Amino acid sequence: MDQSDQLRPSSAPTARGRRLLRLVPAVASALCGALLYVSFPPRTLWWLALPAFAGFAWVLRGRSWKAALGLGYLFGLGFLLPLLVWTGVEVGPGPWLALVAIEAVFVALVGVGTAAVSKLPAWPVWAAALWIAGEAVRARVPFRGFPWGKIAFGQADGVFLPLAAVGGTPVLGFAVVLCGFGLYEAGRLVAEGRRTRAVRRGAAAAALLSVAVPVAGAVAARSLVSDKAQAGTATVAVIQGNVPRSGLEFSAQRRAVLDYHARETLKLAADIKAGKAPRPDYVLWPENSSDIDPFTNPDAAAVIDGAAKAVGVPISVGGVVERDGKLLNEQILWDPVKGPTQTYDKRQVQPFGEYLPLRGLVGAINKNWTGMVRQDFSRGGKPGVFAIDGARVGLATCYEAAFDWAVRDTVTHGAEMISVPSNNATFDRSEMTYQQLAMSRVRAVEHSRTVTVPVTSGVSAIIMPDGKITQKTGMFVPAYLVQKVPLRTSKSPATELGILPEIALVLVAAGGLGWAIGSGVRARRAGDA
Repeated sequence: MDQSDQLRPSSAPTARGRRLLRLVPAVASALCGALLYVSFPPRTLWWLALPAFAGFAWVLRGRSWKAALGLGYLFGLGFLLPLLVWTGVEVGPGPWLALVAIEAVFVALVGVGTAAVSKLPAWPVWAAALWIAGEAVRARVPFRGFPWGKIAFGQADGVFLPLAAVGGTPVLGFAVVLCGFGLYEAGRLVAEGRRTRAVRRGAAAAALLSVAVPVAGAVAARSLVSDKAQAGTATVAVIQGNVPRSGLEFSAQRRAVLDYHARETLKLAADIKAGKAPRPDYVLWPENSSDIDPFTNPDAAAVIDGAAKAVGVPISVGGVVERDGKLLNEQILWDPVKGPTQTYDKRQVQPFGEYLPLRGLVGAINKNWTGMVRQDFSRGGKPGVFAIDGARVGLATCYEAAFDWAVRDTVTHGAEMISVPSNNATFDRSEMTYQQLAMSRVRAVEHSRTVTVPVTSGVSAIIMPDGKITQKTGMFVPAYLVQKVPLRTSKSPATELGILPEIALVLVAAGGLGWAIGSGVRARRAGDA
């Protein structure tokens, strides 16, 4: 027998083993993305974001741009596929998979940037800034952006939450990612020190600071978080009327949805009269609580007016109205004496939910999808702040809670508390409502305001300015919540600074990327020489 034949049986497993080893980074990247997903609500495992980013750093460090692109895409898929599965609850997997495929591209590009800066001094700082730059782009394009999955939105129960009051979601997210990357770098340096018996003090100090500074900053920022009243208090009622059944079909039952919310309000009125509930200063109904236009339909107007008269205070009603040929998602303040007095038109309307981009292309792919949005909603043009009996209530309707600017400008226009009227019935019992509730908790701390979340089918809640939920409902049950809440007028640093922290982090990311590219070019020239 030839000697080479004798070697083949032992060499074949080695070759297979090498091929399997090459798959380890790819599998690890996808699993780290999945670990990041597990850190998000409804789970309270916020700390899992740290090992998720530590693992992401391990798979990316020193990789070529092509490898980093693929590994970053796998991380994005592992994170976003389960996080956004609710987008396909009623319309099937097509839109869900298309959305994830597009959003994961941004994560892949961040992976390329992270690999590029991974050889720089203090690289966790540049890499964490790159992640926030990726989030900034995702929040703006395509179709006016999709900020769902910002790292900050997974930290409503975490120790880093007070940093939202310092610089909003960009600073909060930056701290979490920086700490995760710093943990990896500290571990790597410890392993290197054991192997070489030498410690690079500068690199070790940078790694330790990457972990210590975010934690210390979060502890220091706790002084910015307060639930004390500054402009008195208001007793607010949140109505969850429920829907006849979940899913897209609920829109065909518009009158039933309106009646359900009126009925729950009448129940509140009866309990007030019986002394079982305190009288609120105003009542908040959810988005789409009256999809029948009360300005053109006398029956709908009569139902709302009857509820307002019974409870004896103004009601903020979520309606769908048509005005001047435009379809609007509108909040209407309905006074028991004067009727409708103030309105707010939703400004950030949801692509493929409230308007259909690329209608011709979508129809060519699947005609049924165009039927979901027969008429596009128009956008409002002004921030929503209702003046109600001396209180000023800011409005960010449902999807708008994900956008930094749409919540902030209610506070800069005088809101003393914020309401996020929403309709999650389309998404059944998915995690979507819990993810959105976590956003509202982050917004409460970010702007130091009470936040109420009236939802058609749940989970409705009342959130204090420190981000704590004091009352909440179940899902798909009729309920009301009544509570005295603090009204606040001071502006947090995050409110005052607005977009500036995000701009600063984008510039840091650009500086790090420029440094890495320049270093690579110089190294290649030196090699050629």
